[in-house]
Amino acid sequence: MRRIWAFSFLLLALFALWGGITYNRLVRAEQAVAVQWAQLENVLQRRLDLVPNLVAATRGIFLQERAIVEAVVQARTRYLATPPGSPTRVQEAARLEASLGRLLAVIERYPELRSSEAVQSLMDEIAGTENRVAVERRRYNERVRDYNTLLQRFPTFLVARIGGFTPRPYFQATRGAEEAPETPLQSP
Repeated sequence: MRRIWAFSFLLLALFALWGGITYNRLVRAEQAVAVQWAQLENVLQRRLDLVPNLVAATRGIFLQERAIVEAVVQARTRYLATPPGSPTRVQEAARLEASLGRLLAVIERYPELRSSEAVQSLMDEIAGTENRVAVERRRYNERVRDYNTLLQRFPTFLVARIGGFTPRPYFQATRGAEEAPETPLQSP
């Protein structure tokens, strides 16, 4: 009888040890996603900081595209209004990216605007930032993939359910992002 109790105790201790190790792996994976999201937010914030300057530099030159400029401003406002780290924030970042793409397409259609030193400098800054956004978005999606995979693996998913771990959303392009944005007006 004593051996059965000792064996049972040993099994229970091993199970508790495994549960603790698994829980810690889940916490580490969840934190990796959070850290990568914070880095992505950092780069997105850089883009957000450039948007008002670009809008101000272009606003006076073409009033006909007011709707596009307003869409960029509204997308920026909606993004800033969403709580950091929320799945909605991911969607709003994609919407801002789409409206900013439309604004950049309009700028390209105006040679006098493109030649403006301030606009050109801001466009270069935004282009560099967009490259950093793409890299950080890829890294974020890799962390989410690793974390979500860990949540679904057996027997880890048992600890994940008990611990309240939930899957995280991927950062996805908005519908229509695969096509170049079109401007509503003909070239001047």
